[in-house]
Amino acid sequence: MKASEIILKKQNGEKLEYKEIQYMVNSYVKGRISDKTMSEFIWLIYHNGFSYEETYCLTDVMVKSGEIIDLSSLNKPVVDKHSTGGVGDKVTLIVSAITAASGVCVPKMSGRGLGLTGGTVDKLESITGYKLNLTKKQFLKALDEVGCAVISQSEKIAVADKKIYALRNEIGAVDSIPLIASSIMSKKIASGSDAIVIDLKVGKGAFMKTIKDATSLAKTMVKIGNFYDKKVVCTLSDMNIPLGRNIGNALEVKEAIDFFEGKHDKRLYDLSIYISALMISTAKKISFKKAKDLAINLVQNGHAKTKFYQWIKYQGGDIKKLKEKAKKYIVTSPTTGYINNIDAMKLAQLVFDLGAGRVKKTDKIDYASGVILNHQLGEKVAKGDVLGVIYYNKKVEDMEKVFIDSFKIEKKKKRVKNIIIKTIK
Repeated sequence: MKASEIILKKQNGEKLEYKEIQYMVNSYVKGRISDKTMSEFIWLIYHNGFSYEETYCLTDVMVKSGEIIDLSSLNKPVVDKHSTGGVGDKVTLIVSAITAASGVCVPKMSGRGLGLTGGTVDKLESITGYKLNLTKKQFLKALDEVGCAVISQSEKIAVADKKIYALRNEIGAVDSIPLIASSIMSKKIASGSDAIVIDLKVGKGAFMKTIKDATSLAKTMVKIGNFYDKKVVCTLSDMNIPLGRNIGNALEVKEAIDFFEGKHDKRLYDLSIYISALMISTAKKISFKKAKDLAINLVQNGHAKTKFYQWIKYQGGDIKKLKEKAKKYIVTSPTTGYINNIDAMKLAQLVFDLGAGRVKKTDKIDYASGVILNHQLGEKVAKGDVLGVIYYNKKVEDMEKVFIDSFKIEKKKKRVKNIIIKTIK
């Protein structure tokens, strides 16, 4: 078998067999074929596409390229949750605690943020003392005793995905549905959960810009899950505007704390309850309505809050010591009217420029920097009202203007759309 023969076969529009995909991936991981040859192969997938069967084969090869976590020792239902990333997305911090409080285990291996999208690991690192690097034994113990644990992504899981993703990024072949689906699902399958809930962001502040493409990706991931007899549920949620009111690592942890203290941003609350309900219903195999009622009760009676603090403390974090030392710059509204749009990407770029994001995984970030929105979509503001606050340690040119320009304030109020677009099972 030769790489050139496999590439030619794909060039001719033929379907590849498992052993051919396996040969390409394993040969690349072991250094037997060059970056140039693998780039050509990836480029063909990007342009010519992969069938469901080929995508499953690629996923399976990547799963088997590394360690597979065994969660069978846990005597509770288990569910994993994944988000494709968005602006102000702190949902993992909230739903992990709610779901764990219901008696369901939530094992989470998360990554650091790259570019404009913040990572869950970065948010947790803004809590002084929080330990992300647990051993496998410690991880399982945390899940058994607390019910949820969030650690940094293991370098030993889906080894092939890491190498292929870096190459995809280098050649500009990131936004390919078969490649995205196999990348996400290889890590999720290898992480050991039988049930997986995916929050698939759609809109200007997400990498999936259209409902059509997001639906296609969701269906592909659900079908891959079926190959493994795993229950996969994908929710499409709106990411045209930021999620919640706080953007930035420590600031987003603060909003999660506020959530459990009873201060709820409506869109964040709606999505958090919905995702929690999906996680609980999928893991426990109960109705969505019953699971949703349970999630709401766990928030209202304080059990989810207790679980959140227990989880953070168990992993060494001091929730009272956030890395939030920064200067404040107050921004006021230049006019009176209704907020009909908030540009997620403009604010994400501003927060990135303030130091909250990174270009390379090795880049240092400013955990304290970010923005808080005092007003949300659909709300009325008067001229001179505080529109929001910029938290910074390095001043960015025109940061006030960028912040103001992110808001569309008009005399007539427009209808606010539901954050949940649809769910695919």
